[in-house]
Amino acid sequence: MRRHRRAKIVATVGPASNSPEMLKALFLAGVDTFRLNFSHGTHEDHAKVHAHIRALEKEVGRPIGILQDLQGPKIRVGTIKDGKITVAKGDTIRFVLKGQDGDRDAIPLPHPEIFAAVLPGHHLLIDDGRVRVKVTSLGDDAMTAEVIFGGIISNRKGVNLPGTLLNLSPLTAKDRADLEFGLNLGVDWVALSFVQKPSDMIEARGLIGDRAGLMAKIEKPQALDQIDDIIRLSDAIMVARGDLGVEIPQEEVPGRQKELVRACRLAVKPVIVATQMLDSMVAAPTPTRAEASDVATAIYDGADAVMLSAESASGSYPLEAVSMMDRIIATTERHKLYHSLIRASEPAEEQTPPHAVAAAAADLAEAVRAPVIVAFTSSGTTAARIARKRPEVAILAITADQDVSRRLCLLWGTHSALSEDIHSYEQMVEVASAMSQSAEFAKLHDQIIVVAGIPFAQAGTTNNLRMLQIGG
Repeated sequence: MRRHRRAKIVATVGPASNSPEMLKALFLAGVDTFRLNFSHGTHEDHAKVHAHIRALEKEVGRPIGILQDLQGPKIRVGTIKDGKITVAKGDTIRFVLKGQDGDRDAIPLPHPEIFAAVLPGHHLLIDDGRVRVKVTSLGDDAMTAEVIFGGIISNRKGVNLPGTLLNLSPLTAKDRADLEFGLNLGVDWVALSFVQKPSDMIEARGLIGDRAGLMAKIEKPQALDQIDDIIRLSDAIMVARGDLGVEIPQEEVPGRQKELVRACRLAVKPVIVATQMLDSMVAAPTPTRAEASDVATAIYDGADAVMLSAESASGSYPLEAVSMMDRIIATTERHKLYHSLIRASEPAEEQTPPHAVAAAAADLAEAVRAPVIVAFTSSGTTAARIARKRPEVAILAITADQDVSRRLCLLWGTHSALSEDIHSYEQMVEVASAMSQSAEFAKLHDQIIVVAGIPFAQAGTTNNLRMLQIGG
């Protein structure tokens, strides 16, 4: 089940893909990690999908990652008389904290945290930015605003506040219940929505501990202002370009994507590029050329993974979407400019022994044309340090921890495999030789590079580098 590409594929599960047969077909087509979107579906629905994926994992004998994506707080207008109102540029409208069946003079906005934080001059974006208004005056429970972009405001449409830092936890009561359910199921990753500041990550970490990897979804401009601290407190990052593209100018999104991918690579944290990557394939069997280019750009940027949302969850062509993404990634990685572009964005080496050993392993493997770098890892960090170099050589990450092997399904260029704990140098050599052959990365008499931490089974050491000949 070796993948002949480096970047990973994350696919969202939904009505179009939740059967055991389709999950297996999607995995065989290239999915490395499945996303369970807790904005939709019941706990029973997600439990069934989780069980199907774990049964598939056992059948194919390969680790499969499962990502739980929490809904987060949703800010919406209330109900409006006759269901909708039409506003035009230059109109003055009024929002109120309490009320229902409102009109343009009393549009319900039942979120006290907005009235506590918003200031004159701040903008509200309604229905994914289709309507934009600017606050002109406000009181404790009402505010007036000028319409900048007109349109239709209808019941329960979402509201974004790009310039306002809200005193709002990213974890609602629903999220907390969903989180506990997901952790009890045994999800590998938890994606936190509506992250604004580092303390949001600390709050989530207090609930999750080490039961799953913690992923920050970057979809708020406030998060960009403190991104280094948010990355430091996360185990991975998702570039959630949907809401981010609503709250910052669209033309800034590509540059921000590159910044985030580079920052995560520097911090040795996996990064997913997400949202509408092959969006036209929700209803068509092929993508647009712009979408194919979008996926390729994320690969040239050095992203660890790219994600499908509605394409695999509710679209008409989930299998075709995964197959297309797999082909785009593989073709991009074979392009003659790929490695030079990846090297051009390589961050400076960290001046620490573990990073030096990992970097030396990547350089040595390329110098001697080794077919694989074998990384023994108890936490995944050794493999991540090697992957940070984006070597041309495959990485085989061997771990005794099943949870770690599943989380490594998000890491660039890494094929994870389970083994018993290693207790001696001789055992390390034996296991590295055997598993690199069984996984079809190397054959008899090949030179391979082995990286480990001694003493064995101790997280974070990465202090030993060896070149060995299989069967030599």
